[in-house]
Amino acid sequence: MFRKMLFVSALAILPATVASAQVRVPMQGDWEIRLGGGGSNNQDFNAGSFNIDGSLGYYLSKQLEVSLRQSVSYGDNNNGTAWNGSTRVALDLNFDLGKFQPYVGANIGFVYGDSVSDTWAAAPEAGVRFYVLDRTFIFGQAEYQFFFRDSGGIGDGFDNGQFVYSLGIGFNL
Repeated sequence: MFRKMLFVSALAILPATVASAQVRVPMQGDWEIRLGGGGSNNQDFNAGSFNIDGSLGYYLSKQLEVSLRQSVSYGDNNNGTAWNGSTRVALDLNFDLGKFQPYVGANIGFVYGDSVSDTWAAAPEAGVRFYVLDRTFIFGQAEYQFFFRDSGGIGDGFDNGQFVYSLGIGFNL
C-alpha cells in the first residue's frame, strides 16, 4: 500500500516539476550525451529485436552541433541471431523554442554486422528535444538511411533506404 501511495504521489507532482523546469539552452562549447533505444517482436513473442543508441555531441555554436553516434542491434528470428552496428557522424541545426528544441540535419557513417553488408550509409534527419529539467531532456528522432559503396551508388541507395527511429533521454554538460 505504501509503495502504491508513493508511486501515485510521484506521478502527481511530475507535471508540476516539468512545468516549472527552467531550460538552460545549450551554448557554444557545451557537450551533450544521449541514450536511446527500441525494440520489436512478433505476435507470438518468439522472434524480435532490440537496439541501443548512444551519442556524444559538441555545440560548435548555439545552433550548430556535431555528434558521434553509435548504434548496436540484436535480432533473433527463424533465420537465427544477428548483431549489427553503425557508427555515424552527424551535423544538426538546432532551433531554440524554449523547452522544445527541434533540429534538422544529416549524418554519414558505416553500417556493419552479421545480417547486413558492410557499407557506407547517409541520412537526412529531424528530431526534437523536450527539456524536463534544466539540462535533461527526452528526445525523439527520425532519419532516412540509405546505403552506398561509393559515390556512384548514392542515387540507387536513396531509392532503397529505410526509416530509423530513436527515443531516449539526454543530458547537456
